[in-house]
Amino acid sequence: MRRLPTTQQGLRAVAERAPQAEALAASWVEILRPLATQLYVLRRRIATVTVMVIACLLFVHVTFGANGMIVYKQKRIEYESLRKRIALEQKENELYAQRIQGLKTDEKAIEKEAREQLRYLRPGEYVYVPPPLANPQPANHSAKK
Repeated sequence: MRRLPTTQQGLRAVAERAPQAEALAASWVEILRPLATQLYVLRRRIATVTVMVIACLLFVHVTFGANGMIVYKQKRIEYESLRKRIALEQKENELYAQRIQGLKTDEKAIEKEAREQLRYLRPGEYVYVPPPLANPQPANHSAKK
C-alpha cells in the first residue's frame, strides 16, 4: 500500500522545483512578449477588422438568411396576391348571395332561371336552337395533314 506524502514533504518538493518552474516561465515570457507587444500595437486594426467581418456576416444573414429581406419580399408579394384573391372571392360570394336572395324573393328572377335552365316556355313561344355544324372546315392547309 502506498503512503501519502506529508505536508512538509510536499512543500519541500515544491520548493526544490521552484527554480525550474521560474526558468520555464521566464522562457515562455521571452517567447510570448514580442507577440503580445505586436498584438497590443495592432489592437485597433484587429478590432476594426473583427467588427467589419461581423458586420458583413450580419448583412449576409439579414439579406439572404432564412427570414432575410429576399424571403420577406417574396412573402409580401404572396400576401398581396392572396389578399387580392380573397377580395375577388368575397365579391363573387356577395354576387351569389344576391342571386340566391333574388331567387328566393323575386318572381322575375325565378322565371328567368326556369326559362334558361329548364327551358320552360310560355304558351305561344318558340325556342330557336341552331343546328350543329356538320363538318367544320380547317382554318389552313396544314390542319388537313
